[in-house]
This record gives sequence, C-alpha cells and structure tokens, in this order.
Amino acid sequence: MTVNNAKRAWLITGCSTGIGREIARAVLANGQRAAVTARQSAAVADLEKDYPGQALALALDVTDRTQIAHAVSVVEKRFGRIDVLVNNAGYGYMSALEEGEDAEVRKLFDTNFFGVVDLTKAVLPGMRKRGAGYIINMSSMTGLVTNPPNTYYSCTKHALEALTEGLAKEVEPFGIRVTAIEPGAFRTDWATRSMQESATPISAYAATVGARKELIKLAGAMLPGDPSRIADAVMMLADLEAPPLHLLLGEDVLNAFRDKLCQWQMLLDEWEGVTKDVNFP
Repeated sequence: MTVNNAKRAWLITGCSTGIGREIARAVLANGQRAAVTARQSAAVADLEKDYPGQALALALDVTDRTQIAHAVSVVEKRFGRIDVLVNNAGYGYMSALEEGEDAEVRKLFDTNFFGVVDLTKAVLPGMRKRGAGYIINMSSMTGLVTNPPNTYYSCTKHALEALTEGLAKEVEPFGIRVTAIEPGAFRTDWATRSMQESATPISAYAATVGARKELIKLAGAMLPGDPSRIADAVMMLADLEAPPLHLLLGEDVLNAFRDKLCQWQMLLDEWEGVTKDVNFP
C-alpha cells in the first residue's frame, strides 16, 4: 500500500553532488518540498533557485550539533514538519587497519555514523508527536561485506546497519518507518574527489591493500551504478506504507551478499556441534 505524498517535506543531507543531489532533484521534480543541505549552502543554492518555494538551501555540517539543531528548527518552521529524513552525507577512507590515522578515523565516524545519530535524534521528537515519519539511512555494500582497503569505512556502515535495525524496532510503535539502502558501486565522486586515504602507507601492504586502493581510484569514473536510479528507488520507497528494512541496489552488492550468506551457512553447518556444545547439560 502507498501513503499520501501531498506536500511531503524532506530533509536531505549531502546534496552538493552525487546521490544526495539526485535524490533532492527527484523530490523537487515530483512537486514535494525539501531542505537541501551541504556543508556550504552555496553548493545547493541552485536547487533553491530552480525550485522557489519548494527548496530550502541550508548549510549543514552533520558533525556540528548546533548546526543540526538550527537546521531542524528552520525546516520545521518553514515546512511545518519533517516527513522524510535522508541521512546521506558521508565519505570514504582507504587504508589498511594498521595504516589508519586515529584522528582521521574518528572524523570518519563523526560524519558517517554519529552525524546520523545526532540528526536522527533531532527529528524524532516531531515525528513521534505526529505519529508518522520516514528515516532513510544511506548505507553501503560495505555495510554488509567488508574488503580492504575500506575496513574503517565499512565499520562506519556496519554500525549504521545496526543503528537502522534497532531504531526500526524502537520507533515502529510511533508509526515511524526506517530503511537502510545498500548501494553497490555507483558512478559518483565517492571514489574520486571525495575519497580520503591514509597519509602514512606501510610498504608491507603495497601489493595487497595498496593495489586495491589504486584499482578503486582507476575505476571511480567507470562504475556501473546510475545515481539517478537510486533517487527513483528512494521516491518509490517513500510512497510505501510498509517499506523494506533493507534495500540492496546493484547487481554487485546482490552477488556479494549472496556469496557471504552462503559462506555463513557453510560456517554454521561446519561448526554447529561446537556452537551448541557450550550450554549446561
């Protein structure tokens, strides 16, 4: 079943480029209202200009709680409510575990995970009061399957998967829906302009982790996924009364996750005896 989308109000993070911008454009082209955000409001000012009265361009650094509180307040005053929150802001970081720089890894978690936590906490009171709302967390294939050189990035997305699963159970009684979207490799600037990597590489990892880093960089502009199709999927989900808790997007993530499930099943079967042999008789 579908829900009424008339004059729905969205708050979307990370709209300067890529998936966030495509979602923002799809929402606005559909006649709905959206607060489109980026760390610099100038990066999304064109959307407000193109959709006067519908789009609200705001500066929002999701690691800044003061900015979060201000943005939510402004959006609620302008649109009266926030019906859909899309937690899309985030970036990648490539390194072997041993190469990871502590300050950079903590910044990664502040954006990719704690930014989602803080923004979600800011919109939940209004959603609970109205007894309705939808939270979409942009996760990743790496939130389901971990491979170098994305171990730290993958950790942020695995945490987001756990947050989504737990949050969905907490807020279901209030009429609030929650979905994690797990895209595979999409043609955005995630693997190019936005990508961060360790500045302290270790030569011992050059032939393994280092080689995979270079492969990702080379493939960044040739990845198979179309970001506009993610926007189409988001629009479809928002109209559903009972959207899925997870939505995998891309053949690569589908195949990778199926392989992982098969490996898990083999592991469970092989070690079932040991697994069950730890309880009291």
